[in-house]
Amino acid sequence: MKKLLLSAAMLCSLGVFAQSTVTNKTGSNYKFSVINDANATGIQNQGRTGTCWSFSGLSFFESEVLRKDKNKSVDLSEMFVVRRMYPMKAANYVRMHGKSNFAEGGGFPDDLLCLREFGMVPQSVYDGNRDKVYNHAEMVSVLEGMVKPLGEAKHLNPSWTKAIEGTLDAYMGDAPKTFEYNGKQYTPQSFAQYLGIDPNDYVIISSFNHHPFYSKFVLEVPDNWNWEKVYNVPIDEFVKIAEDAVTDGYTLAWAADVSEKGFNYRDGLAIVPEKDFSDMTEAERKDAFINPVKEKKITQEMRQEAFDNYETQDDHGMHITGIVKDQNGDLFFKVKNSWGETNDCGGYFYASVPYFAYKTTCFMVNKKAIPAAIAKKMGIK
Repeated sequence: MKKLLLSAAMLCSLGVFAQSTVTNKTGSNYKFSVINDANATGIQNQGRTGTCWSFSGLSFFESEVLRKDKNKSVDLSEMFVVRRMYPMKAANYVRMHGKSNFAEGGGFPDDLLCLREFGMVPQSVYDGNRDKVYNHAEMVSVLEGMVKPLGEAKHLNPSWTKAIEGTLDAYMGDAPKTFEYNGKQYTPQSFAQYLGIDPNDYVIISSFNHHPFYSKFVLEVPDNWNWEKVYNVPIDEFVKIAEDAVTDGYTLAWAADVSEKGFNYRDGLAIVPEKDFSDMTEAERKDAFINPVKEKKITQEMRQEAFDNYETQDDHGMHITGIVKDQNGDLFFKVKNSWGETNDCGGYFYASVPYFAYKTTCFMVNKKAIPAAIAKKMGIK
């Protein structure tokens, strides 16, 4: 996942989400009744970086902290995770002789790996040398120029790892090993323990029929560089887990394709109309984001075909924080993005359940939120 934000659009307030009835934008006829709206921290901006996976994963962890204790709000450092993952990603690339992915993109497995191996730190302690906006273009170019020859080398000088660390230190700064927070001393590991976020509490779930259901498989997307396995369930249970979790006050870290014509961040909607956009007039296309439309019934076969044909890719990581129902009784997820407060919904948007069912590659959730009968079939205790 490496979706970039290249420019800002309109700014507006988040206050609308405190109401019991909301809409996706001014002038819209979509009327949403709030079913549940979990506590979430403020909108962030990933800037000109492909680090949505860190922003969305850490926003998810921040909501987990708030779910357990609404008075324990924390702003976690996305760049701490990025800084810790690059050396591991470089080592993997070199060991695979350049035959694996080395880029800005990543996934929720990276967030879990960092939490498990290194812990977490607050933003106030480590901001990764942020200027006015994050921009990793030059750093990534330098790092790629270093690792690509290494992947083709016959023999390696073991000091190459120090060169990678030195470059990261120069651009991002060294990741802290100890720090003070609210008058107490922590290590990143002890800080994660203080927050109460245990990597063993979280699982990643997908739904594709090229692997057996109720098993685990390596999700075949380029940014899954460390070959993390995900749980595989049928589409109906895939959707049920998500709906039940968010209705019960949990949130989801969500990975999905946002290159579709039905994804309209500016207007605050992601939908899959029954009539294809390619068959619509320009007026019909505009109207679909103003007046509720009938949406497609998404099947397992449709999901699989879109994934196999590269129509569904691991585009972008986001954070699902709530669930609403429109005036026709159709469900939508409320989604927190990481492109700043740059649309009519203050950086949020609404994704219909059909869009979720069709275009999700995977999502991360607290395993306690999975319905017991489904968890049993998945082998989760």
